[in-house]
Amino acid sequence: MPSRIEFLFDFGSPNAYLAHRVLPGIRQRTGAVIEYVPVLLGGVFKLTGNVSPAISLQGIKNKPAYLGLEMERFQKRHGITEYRPNPHFPVNTLQIMRGAIVAKRAGTLGVYVDAVYRHMWEEGRKMDDPEVIETALTEAGLDGAAILAGTRDPDVKAELMENTQRAVDRGVFGSPSFFVGDELYFGKDSLRDVEEALL
Repeated sequence: MPSRIEFLFDFGSPNAYLAHRVLPGIRQRTGAVIEYVPVLLGGVFKLTGNVSPAISLQGIKNKPAYLGLEMERFQKRHGITEYRPNPHFPVNTLQIMRGAIVAKRAGTLGVYVDAVYRHMWEEGRKMDDPEVIETALTEAGLDGAAILAGTRDPDVKAELMENTQRAVDRGVFGSPSFFVGDELYFGKDSLRDVEEALL
């Protein structure tokens, strides 16, 4: 049975986007199956008492600048040139995370994730505006209207919250988070350790 990585993600994290860009290479080198698990980062923060870096770094000298430098190094190391900060950040990701549940049920999660990440972190669209979301998904060949309609399904809402609670119960406190078996790894820089664990 091939090894498996669980990638617990929220589209609102630029570091999760960068991890998404690196994961295909890990899959190619290790043969691992990568399971994308949508979680609501705001829910994770609420359940754990955590806050976003935008809040936790306020008033701290030098650290935000260093984290920006670290992001640049990561992009250079992995040949990622498309990343752009989203001018609408922070974006409320509730609809697009519910949409990920809808897409997963429909068997189109891969296309959906690629499309949303591209529009969020490469094209800088306002991905909490329903019209923008529908247009972006339709451009990607998906049924944007149907996905948005699906986000109102109580079962979809419940599944996202169950994913989020289960993640916290397993030790998750932010995104991107990864599991190899029962071992938790946090942050895009832990992907080296993830790959080592697989090998």
